[in-house]
Amino acid sequence: MAWNLKGSYAETCSCELMCPCNLSLDHGATYDYCRATLAFDIRQGEVDGTDVRGRRVVTIIDTPKVMTDGNWRLGMFVDDQASDEQFDKLVKVFGGQLGGPMAALAPLVAEVVGVDRAPIEIRDDGLRHSVRVGDAIDFEVEDIVPFGKEDGQPVRFDGAFHPVAPNLTMAEARRSRIDAFGIRYEGRTGVSIAEFSWAG
Repeated sequence: MAWNLKGSYAETCSCELMCPCNLSLDHGATYDYCRATLAFDIRQGEVDGTDVRGRRVVTIIDTPKVMTDGNWRLGMFVDDQASDEQFDKLVKVFGGQLGGPMAALAPLVAEVVGVDRAPIEIRDDGLRHSVRVGDAIDFEVEDIVPFGKEDGQPVRFDGAFHPVAPNLTMAEARRSRIDAFGIRYEGRTGVSIAEFSWAG
């Protein structure tokens, strides 16, 4: 089954600024766990001939301090405007069943704690990126522009091993209320990606 997706991405996690896991999955998180919410706004894409542009997917994970130890808990929301066909195919892509970046992480997942439909709003407004999923998730991260950086460009990491893209814009949480599938935390840091491109 061939597929491709392009869009924007925002994330917030429970680590302090900056998240060690974004530097390398085998670095321990700030605390004895890492909890993260990953939000995907699909602007172009299809999965086995099904157009999925305009759809949104948000996943939430709860992992041990060292992510490569496995035993992750994973929950997933697909926006409630998705047809049954779109829903089914996106769940397979983001669950890692159809190859691509999420397939590399699938062996680390010990439990899928829920898959559900929900209204999802994702907004990108300059340096700010906000995500709302029904009554379960509401966060906003702001890209970090370093002190003295007159061109206003935010900090970027290049060469990361991250499922979405190797180039990450560093951000910090401005607000965060996350309680979904039994996973609850306060987001403190984050990343954004203006455009990701996946294929499988």
